[in-house]
Amino acid sequence: MKIFVVSDTHGNIDEFISFAKKLDRPDLIIHLGDYSEDGYEIEKRMGIDTIVVKGNCDFLDKRKTKEEEILNLNGKRIFITHGHRYHVKIDILNLFYKAREEKADVVLFGHTHIPLIFEEKGILFVNPGSTSFPKGTEGKTFGFLDVGKQIERKIIKIK
Repeated sequence: MKIFVVSDTHGNIDEFISFAKKLDRPDLIIHLGDYSEDGYEIEKRMGIDTIVVKGNCDFLDKRKTKEEEILNLNGKRIFITHGHRYHVKIDILNLFYKAREEKADVVLFGHTHIPLIFEEKGILFVNPGSTSFPKGTEGKTFGFLDVGKQIERKIIKIK
């Protein structure tokens, strides 16, 4: 299953949508919050099922969007969160413990605006960066996962 992972759009989704439409169509989009309403707009404009969780800037959310989700795909357990509740700007230790508690194979999180992919003790962590206010040297980015027996993963730079 091919998935685009987006986070920290902060109201700026046009450039992402325009770029994403040039790529092979994913089966699913996951929006990791900030702003969760953008996730619903992406779903509407692209016509692709979208899972949305809320972030620290989504306090006016009227849709009762969840703060976290668990997704089971092709035998893989994916924990979806914005990350702010686990203080990911400091380190990922709290997020790692939550991932183990949830028996996650994959953790998708945002909040830092910095793209990152790494494995820790058999758990894959993916932060897609930000499509609007990036930090670091990557520029505007989002994530790509292809979840099968193995998990293909990469960060895609918006050009």
